[in-house]
Order: sequence, then structure tokens, then C-alpha cells
Amino acid sequence: MASKVDPEKTNGADSEEETRTCEIEEVALVVPETDDPSLPVMTFRTWFLGITSCTILIFLNTFFSYRTQPLAISAILMQIAVLPVGKFMAKTLPNKDFNLMGFKFNLNPGPFNMKEHVVITIFANCGFSAGGGDAYSTGAITVMKAYYHQSLSFLCGLFIVLTSQMIGYGWAGLLRRYLVDPVEMWWPANVAQVSLFRALHEKEHKAKGMTRMKFFLFAFAASFFYYLFPGYLFQILSFFSWVCWAWPHSITAQQIGSGAKGLGIGAFTLDWAGISAYHGNPLVTPWVSILNVGVGFFMFIYIILPLCYWKYDTFDARKFPIFSNQLFTNKGLKYDTTKITTPQLELDIAAYDNYGKLYLSPLFALSIGSGFARFSATLIHVALFHGGAILKQSKSAVNNAKMDIHEKLMQSYKHVPEWWFLIILFFSIALSLLMSFVWRETVQLAWWGMIFAFVLSFIVTLPVGVIQATTNQQPGFDIIAQFMIGYVLPGKPIANLLFKIYGRISTVHALSFLSDLKLGVYMKIPPRCMYTAQLVGTLVSGVVNLAVAWWMLEGIQNICDTEVLPPDSPWTCPKYRVTFDASVIWGLIGPRRLFGPGGLYRNLVWLFLVGAILPVPIWVLSKIFPDKKWIPLINMPVILYGFAGLPPATPTNIASWLITGAIFNYFIFKYHKRWWQKYNYVLSAALDAGTAFMGVLLFFALQNNNILVHWWGSEADHCPLASCPTAPGIIVKGCPVF
Repeated sequence: MASKVDPEKTNGADSEEETRTCEIEEVALVVPETDDPSLPVMTFRTWFLGITSCTILIFLNTFFSYRTQPLAISAILMQIAVLPVGKFMAKTLPNKDFNLMGFKFNLNPGPFNMKEHVVITIFANCGFSAGGGDAYSTGAITVMKAYYHQSLSFLCGLFIVLTSQMIGYGWAGLLRRYLVDPVEMWWPANVAQVSLFRALHEKEHKAKGMTRMKFFLFAFAASFFYYLFPGYLFQILSFFSWVCWAWPHSITAQQIGSGAKGLGIGAFTLDWAGISAYHGNPLVTPWVSILNVGVGFFMFIYIILPLCYWKYDTFDARKFPIFSNQLFTNKGLKYDTTKITTPQLELDIAAYDNYGKLYLSPLFALSIGSGFARFSATLIHVALFHGGAILKQSKSAVNNAKMDIHEKLMQSYKHVPEWWFLIILFFSIALSLLMSFVWRETVQLAWWGMIFAFVLSFIVTLPVGVIQATTNQQPGFDIIAQFMIGYVLPGKPIANLLFKIYGRISTVHALSFLSDLKLGVYMKIPPRCMYTAQLVGTLVSGVVNLAVAWWMLEGIQNICDTEVLPPDSPWTCPKYRVTFDASVIWGLIGPRRLFGPGGLYRNLVWLFLVGAILPVPIWVLSKIFPDKKWIPLINMPVILYGFAGLPPATPTNIASWLITGAIFNYFIFKYHKRWWQKYNYVLSAALDAGTAFMGVLLFFALQNNNILVHWWGSEADHCPLASCPTAPGIIVKGCPVF
């Protein structure tokens, strides 16, 4: 490990005299501390492969998002695929200068280098974040057209998609000095990217063991061929629920043991896609973060939820499945929202009073409550533990801030002025406000609602960014955004969707941009090249994203309508069903009826206060016992994040994620650090890439042609009774009546 320098010698003139090695051990072990400023970056190859990879990735992710079995394809697929193409172009294109309208460029300025590859991946990342990672803008448009059957113009949809992303880009520019420049903001996921780039480009000297490139190829091939089993032939590997086989007639045993529909005790998954689907890649998440998530997960799943369901029957829990994201009536039947909606897509209060209240499964209700606590805990935690540093950073000029070797090397490049980002931010805000006037009846959100969303997004981006930049976990506040506007504008589901886009999803995009900016620092990409790649990539991905979604919504009959589609239809859109359900809970019916005085779930609101209190004793103890370095590592927002994503994530997904992360980032990191340093992040990239490539191949070669396998092992979970209610008198098809 690299040596450290006295922190008191890092500011002012001393920082200019002394180059600091990075304090973060994981970064010091993996990220190179050298640079070659002579390497060409924005070449013809970069532009061609960057825009092409962005377009392909956004097309695939948008296309897959409507499938009954959705698949999010990360940028790592394009990161691998463009390498041989780039090298082929370097060998075949002529070394000749061209002049196009005053713009001079060379088709082949030399060998395909790592910096070109990084910028191409930045383009591709725009295609992932817009289409696969957090495609909520497309989800909102899908809900408006496919579920509410609303008349929506393409231009209005384009405004929604582009402005939400560009506002996020503006926030990223303003928050660079807080979330990119400081050494402590190291964005753990980027270290895996760096490791993969080095494995693909650097020639290793002969040493003991396998080279990183050879290791990557072996791991990639193993992951690629292995995914044929959980992804197609032997899908039971996704949820291996042996408890259900032992007690095939017991509802309680199946509720406890089901990996897909229950608590997942004893169940496990051997499907890498399932392990990394909801909390990210466990191999790139720090051990402290994994431990915090595990504490929260264990408390919620194995203590709080069983008590609420079996002992206290909280919220009439036993009338419903213990684990479901569906909406229910008080008889345990699915809630029919068409019976309470007016032609203007607003709540028909009389019809709602006549039809009855809406109910949630117990796990769904507790998940919402944990979101309340997570929001307030994040704000208080960051204020207590990082508030002083943030204020200090605000008062000091950027060039006087503490710099490590990577920031020092970046000083040789021209920086991007802040006003470049401000122009994008203000222009996007202006277009959003214009939309709220021109299409007010369509979007249901007035100009003041837009401004409210902008303020919320700006306030929350910094504290959430601090958590993600240090722990690789992103505490979401989707519920809070929808809760707030649901109180202000009840009965308006479209307004709720739009408010979430500008109040929450713009933050998601901002954090994605900030992560890429930190990757640019690690790989020494000139800041103005990063600015150009992110801006162009965002515009391309936004236009293609909406175009593909529009083509599918207009061209596929009855898309997303499970009441009309045949049972084996591939177009049931489970991903967007969750978005629709959220619009019903928070927009159509509104939080006042569910969580206000007299509401069935009113006591969950107290978790706002609980979340605000929880970080305080940890902070106090850290001040009383400053020598106890483990106390500040207790991170309440991340502990509460242990319950995030449930549903649609399952307890088995999260438990397997925890076990995998513990093996690699505790045991191997502690006892086999040399192996971890050389191979851990390369392995994480290989697992992602192999799974993604085989997933795409399976879809286009087999699943898209309805070539399916039907046998005992092709069913992901053999626990049919796990989704049954246990309250007396509740009648559900396929379930016994008590």
C-alpha cells in the first residue's frame, strides 16, 4: 500500500509542493498514478464508435425493458465489444488528414489507445443510464400511453426525456467540487472499470500467475457459457427454494422458504444476473457498506416483517401475500383502478368511496416506510458527518482544495468553466416550464410544481451523492418525491409521474454523470473532452430512447395490457407495471387517504422522525470516543437501504448479494490481498460481460423465436402456495380457504 502524508500538509502552498498518493486503499491498489497527455482522445474512432455504441445500447435496453423478462444491459458489453473494432480501425483506416467545413481531423492518428476507449465507454454509459439503468422518463411515457391511454404528442415526450437528463447534467456540473474533486469521494464502482481498462490495454511483464487479460477471458467464457443454465435451460438456479420441496402443502413453510415470493430462508440463487440486479455488483462494493446493508436487511426481513405478519397482523397483513407489489382490495383481490378513474385521468371520489380502500402487501408497506426513514436519515447523516467538510469546500477555492496525485495530474488540462453547465441547466429548466404551459392538461403539473421539483432535486443530490461516492449505494427518495406532490396535488397521477421525473430522476442522471466525471479523473481524460462526450451522448440517447419506445407503443398491439394479451405474450411490461402502481398509490388515490389521519398506513409516517433520530447517537458516540474508528462506519442511511428495492427485488437476491460481497471484499481482501488487487475487479467485469452477452444471444436466437424449454427445472420457483393469504374467509384462486 502506498504511504500516506500528514493531512496538515495538504492545503495551500504545501499541496502545490507535494504530490499526494491517494488515501483510499482500493484506489491506490488499482488506479495508475501516471499520465500521457500526448495521447489523442477525441478522434474519428472515438466519435464513430462512441455514438454507435450509445445508439445500440439505448436501443437494446429500451427494447428489453418492455419484455416479460426484462434485461438491463450495462455499458460493459459495449466496452468489450468496441475494443477489437477500434484496433481493426487503427490497422485499416488511412493515416490521412481531412478538412470538413474547417474542422481538421485524421482518420487514423495511431494505435487505438486507452483514453479513446474510456471516452467511447462514457458515450455508452449515457445509453445505459437513459435506457436500462433508470429509464423512468420512458416509463412515465409508457404509463401515460399504454396504461392510461392518454393522448401524448411526440414533441411533448421528447421534452420530458431530454430536459430531465439535461437538468441532471447541470446539477452534476455545479456539484463537481463536492462530489468529484475531494479525495474521499472515490466512487467505488469506477475502480472496477479502471481495472478492466488496464487488463484490456496494458501489457504485463512475466510474473507468477495468470495475466489479468487471460484471467478476464477465462472468467468471461465461464460466465458466458454458465448463464445458459439459469438464463434458459435450468432456471431453477435463479431461485433454489428447497424448503418448498420439503413441505409442499404448507403455506407457512413456502412463505418462509420461497426465494421468489417469500422470505427466502434457506433459498439461494446461483444466477449472477439475480445477484447483481438490484444493489449493483457486490464485488465493487466496500465491505463496510455490505455489512451495513446486511444489518438492515436482517432486521427487516427476519425480525420486523415476521412480527408484523404472523404475530400482530399489522395492516391486515394476512389477507394478502407476504411478498407482492400488487394492489389489493380488502377481500384480497387485485385492485381495479379503472373503476375509480375519470376520463380526465383524475380520481372519481364517489367511485373510490363505493369501491373501497386500497391495500398493500405487508412487505410492500414496510418497504415504503423504510423509504420514509431513509430519506430523513440521509439528510441528517450527511449534515452531521460531512457538513463541516462541505462548508469548508464551499469556502475554499477549488485549486486550494486537498488534491491527490490524480487531481494533480489533471491540472495540466483545461478545465470546464461552471457557466458551461449553467447554460445547459437554465435552458433545460426554461424548456420544462414551457412544457408545463403548452401541455398543461397533458402533464397535469403547473409551473410552480416544476420549480418545486427542481428545488427538491438540488437539495437531495448532494447528500445522496456523498453516500454513493463513498459506499457505492444510492439511497433512493422516489417515495418522498411522490409523497410530497401527492399531498399537494391529490388525484392527479400524471402530475405525480412528472414530478418524480424532475424531482428524483434528474438526480439519478446527475449521479451517473458525476460517477463518469470521477472515472475521467482516474483515467486522465481532458475535462472538455468529457463534457463533449457526455453532452452529445445524452442528446443521442434521449432521442433514440424515445423513438424506440414510441415505435413499440404504437406498433405492438395491446402492449403492456395483461388483461388482453395471451398468457405467453413477451410484452407484459412488468418493469412499467411498478411505475403504474406507484402512480396509483401516490397520484391517483394520494398519500392523504393512505397515510393521513384515518388512513390504514398512517403510523408509517412516524418513520420520518425515526430516520432523522437514528444517525444522532452514532454521531455523538463518534465524538465521545474519537479513538473508536469503527463508530463512524455505522451508516444509518445504508442500513435502511438494506430493505430498498423489495419488491421487485426478493430477499434471496439481497441475501446472495451479501454473501458474495462478504466472500470477496472481506475474506479474500483480508487474507489474499495480492489476488484481490490483481483479479477482483477484472472478475466483476467478466461476470457482468459474460452474462450480458449470453442474455442477448439467448433472446435473439431462442426466446424471441418462442423456442422455450418446459420441464421441472425450467420453472424458477416451485412454491405455488407462497403467495397465498392466511386470513380466514379470503378466497383466492389456487389457494386453500381457512
